[in-house]
Amino acid sequence: MKNYFAHESAYIDEGCEIGEGTKIWHFSHIMPNCKLGKGCNIGQNVVVSPQVTLGDNVKVQNNVSIYTGVTCDDDVFLGPSMVFTNVINPRSAVNRKAEYAKTHVGKGASIGANATIVCGHDIGKYAFIGAGAVITKNVPDYALMVGNPARQMGWMSEYGSKLIFDEQGKAECTETGAQYQLTNNQVIKL
Repeated sequence: MKNYFAHESAYIDEGCEIGEGTKIWHFSHIMPNCKLGKGCNIGQNVVVSPQVTLGDNVKVQNNVSIYTGVTCDDDVFLGPSMVFTNVINPRSAVNRKAEYAKTHVGKGASIGANATIVCGHDIGKYAFIGAGAVITKNVPDYALMVGNPARQMGWMSEYGSKLIFDEQGKAECTETGAQYQLTNNQVIKL
């Protein structure tokens, strides 16, 4: 007996591991040898390519393709129609499956609607990628990235509030009171 929900229009290939409480909605395709954690929500018209791994509580909004080479830690949010790539120089007539680049999305990161993540660039934990941003380099933990190409415009708390650091490099989340330290362009939660 399966311990997850899949809409009758969803297609799930053999060899997938799907965690308890995960929901897979209309017209989505989960391809061979994927691992989806517990409590994930896979929206409508999503493709999860072979060998993709999603942690627990990953929320994938409608119209997202997660290509081979992508891994997401727990609590990641993938906004509507955001895009991953897996080849730097694709050509229809050239098979580059052996060249798939890897992309890792850290715990708690959020990627906004219509953002593009160019393959081979990792997203740090609790990073926040704004809607429509194009990521062309690695993103530090807690970084707020916007634009095309994306530029860092600040830092975000684990709760999702913008952090304002004082002269000593300290900040407090306005929603939770959690404390953060900025040192050498790196943020840690205290």
